[in-house]
Formats: sequence, C-alpha cells, structure tokens
Amino acid sequence: MSPDKVPIIYQAAGGVVTDVAGERVLLLIRPARDEVRLPKGHVEPGESTSEAAVRETQEETGYGNLAIVASLGKQLVAFQLGRHSVHRTEFYFLLKTLNYEQIARPEADDEQFFPIWVTWEEALEHLTFAAEQEWVRRAIAYRKKHPSFAKESP
Repeated sequence: MSPDKVPIIYQAAGGVVTDVAGERVLLLIRPARDEVRLPKGHVEPGESTSEAAVRETQEETGYGNLAIVASLGKQLVAFQLGRHSVHRTEFYFLLKTLNYEQIARPEADDEQFFPIWVTWEEALEHLTFAAEQEWVRRAIAYRKKHPSFAKESP
C-alpha cells in the first residue's frame, strides 16, 4: 500500500465549556480558516482523554480553572486531508469554568484562536461543523436533565 493510501488515525479530546452560571458557552473563532470551533486537540501518549480535553481547552481558550461535569461521548470523524484519509476519534466533555481568570496561552494558540462567550442557541447557530453542533446538543440535553449542574461545584 502506498504511503498516501494509509489512513492517518488518532484521538482528539475537547469540551463544551460553560460559564460559572451555566448560561453561556465558550467558542473559538479561528479567523485564518474562517471557522468557529469548540476547543479540542490531540490526545498525547500516556494522557487520558479527559486530561487531554482539559489541557487542550486551557491552552486554546486561556481559561485555566476548569472542571469536568460529564462525558458527552465519542464519535469517529473521517475526512480527507490532501491525499490522505484521516480517521479521528473525538472524545468530548462538558466542562465548566469555575471562574473567569485566564492563564497565558501558548503563542501559537493565542495567534490562532479568539475565545468568545455566546448563548447556547448562538453556539448551535455559529459553529462551523455539524459534528461540533452535535456536542452542544448533547450538552444541552445534559443541562435539561440536570438543571442544577451550574449551581453545583463539580
């Protein structure tokens, strides 16, 4: 099999981040690609998916005091990247920021992403990819089943 026919396979983890009150969602505007995204990134060797979700979210958003509220599940996303087929298993978590203090972000993330707080409805409306809209729908379903989650400290 030629190298360009071998699929690129990896895991990524990220989060639907809610504010302290549970009323807003944190999105990332990525101007260079004209995208609105949820934070996520590669799971590093030896790292759990939940650890990766928190780390990637902190790096990309600058919000350092995050707690995992719930797992939202996983899904396989397949796409073409040039001549390569990519198979990425994504794990998402509902995260809550415990305060609005921000930490320094890696320079590459600071240059790529502009974090913005929006309502749940705006998140569904503005996210670029349907796969990420599904994560917000799952978080909304969790929120409806657990209306007190914003008041509780995880």
